[in-house]
Amino acid sequence: MESKTAAASLSALGHEGRLAIFRLLVKAGPGGVAAGEIARRLDTLPNTLSANLNVLSHAGLITARREGRSILYSANFSAMSRLLGFLMEDCCDGAPEICAPLGDIVAKVADCGVACPPRPS
Repeated sequence: MESKTAAASLSALGHEGRLAIFRLLVKAGPGGVAAGEIARRLDTLPNTLSANLNVLSHAGLITARREGRSILYSANFSAMSRLLGFLMEDCCDGAPEICAPLGDIVAKVADCGVACPPRPS
């Protein structure tokens, strides 16, 4: 990952509302959550939600797909994994006693988009 891409992702997550949306979508897994449900769960106004979803989408952190009349949003687990990997790329010069727990987290994230079953909303 390039520094410019990482900075854009971190900037998108550097807002309390967008971070809450992203964490909700990560928790939901690949099945995603409908926009209306995100607004309800986070008690967010629709126009604010739309703006925040747009920023997260442009940063490549979330994806959207239409199902019937709803648009479902999901975390982009591969982008999240790349960002986490970038952040710990040079972790303590590779000292295993420090970096191993973080490496385990990144490995779980890398598998999540594929291995995690969708959760019911």
